[in-house]
Amino acid sequence: MHSLTVDLWIPNGQAGVMSLLRPLLLDVVPTIQQTAALALGRLANYNDDLAEAVVKGDILPQLVYSLAEQNRFYKKAAAFVLRAVGKHSPQLAQAIVDCGALDTLVICLEDFDPGVKEAAAWALGYIARHNAELSQAVVDAGAVPLLVLCIQEPEIALKRIAASTLSDTAKHSPELAQTVVDAGAVAHLAQMILNPDAKLKHQVLSALSQIAKHSVDLAEMVVEAEIFPVVLTCLKDKDEYVKKNACTLIREIAKHTPELSQLVVNAGGVAAVIDCIGSCKGNTRLPGIMMLGYVAAHSENLAMAVIISKAVPQLSVCLSEEPEDHIKAAAAWALGQIGRHTPEHARAVAVTNTLPVLLSLYMSTESSEDLQVKSKKAIKNILQKCTYLPALEPFLYDAPPNILKHVVGQFSKVLPHDSKARRLFVTSGGLKKVQEIKAEPGSLLQDYINSINNCYPEEIVRYYSPGYSDTLLQRVDSYQPLIN
Repeated sequence: MHSLTVDLWIPNGQAGVMSLLRPLLLDVVPTIQQTAALALGRLANYNDDLAEAVVKGDILPQLVYSLAEQNRFYKKAAAFVLRAVGKHSPQLAQAIVDCGALDTLVICLEDFDPGVKEAAAWALGYIARHNAELSQAVVDAGAVPLLVLCIQEPEIALKRIAASTLSDTAKHSPELAQTVVDAGAVAHLAQMILNPDAKLKHQVLSALSQIAKHSVDLAEMVVEAEIFPVVLTCLKDKDEYVKKNACTLIREIAKHTPELSQLVVNAGGVAAVIDCIGSCKGNTRLPGIMMLGYVAAHSENLAMAVIISKAVPQLSVCLSEEPEDHIKAAAAWALGQIGRHTPEHARAVAVTNTLPVLLSLYMSTESSEDLQVKSKKAIKNILQKCTYLPALEPFLYDAPPNILKHVVGQFSKVLPHDSKARRLFVTSGGLKKVQEIKAEPGSLLQDYINSINNCYPEEIVRYYSPGYSDTLLQRVDSYQPLIN
């Protein structure tokens, strides 16, 4: 129905329209019944006000009754109305549950007609997606085992919607995800990862992610269905949603434990995700960026595996190129997780010239609060381990005081043990810059400055202290030369 037509005649008489359509659902002519149901579905689908009018018009009980009694065409139309009403809000979905629709929809999942099964699965998915209580109601009605049978049917459209409904059911809690696992869904979903249909793969990967995300046990059950290395082929898929959902699935597995992350690394998952990030843009990159951060966070060895796979240059590109702040924030967080372990890890991040970019994002008034927080944390994580002085030196000139103390702190650790670095620090102007820093007496920053100054002869420190050249000139002025 054309939206303009709906705009013109519905708001003026919602109750009138519903009262006109309701008796048509009971008409003796089947095609009139179906057309009336379809019209109701389109109206309810249009917005939540119209969906509410369907509920208030006492039409749902009639639809539920007819779902059980009528032919397949009417069943599809009736299920469409229930789906259209239930999609808008938890309250409207609850109205469908309250009128006893779930049991009838579940019976429709056993219908001989694939279209009826599909329409019923769709309606159940739109109810389950809202919250754990509604999802539990769908489970309690016995939908899950029948949905698992539906994903085994030959029709691609039915497979897609059944996988989507299992995903919407599993996402809310570990208990609901466990129900889906107990019905044997994981093995069948895993077998469909290589299905040529992109939309089906998209739904299958989503369902496996929603199961794996909740706990170590559930993630291990997904892994045990032998999704590796098969899932890595999806990272090269032409479809952006397939790529994104494959990255999400790998992320949801890797985040739980070092052992699961190691399994991903061993399967070649890190390198494959890095390639994937390089081949796409925007939000498709986000789960892959986060996955690298999760892997690196677990241990020194895993962070080094991420470095060896050349993640740091790719993350630096995301940090510089991506226009969206939330993607930059994820890249900043991931780089911080990589660099926070040892001086070697910090150097791997620092040599890519990432630190100045992080600093500018932290300092920028245009950055979101989250991006500023993540950038600051990443800088701090990396600086506290970084002993690569060429990367630190620019910070002496640009960093605000709360960052500067960490930079000076690192110099105070390195310079006492490295004579070459001490010389370079003088010739590059670093020592002069340190003398210009105004620190509170007795503060940590002052302690760091004292430690640095103690690495040099007193006259060198004096020479580079502010005002020393004026003092010298005064001595020139007051100096009385010896005249023979």
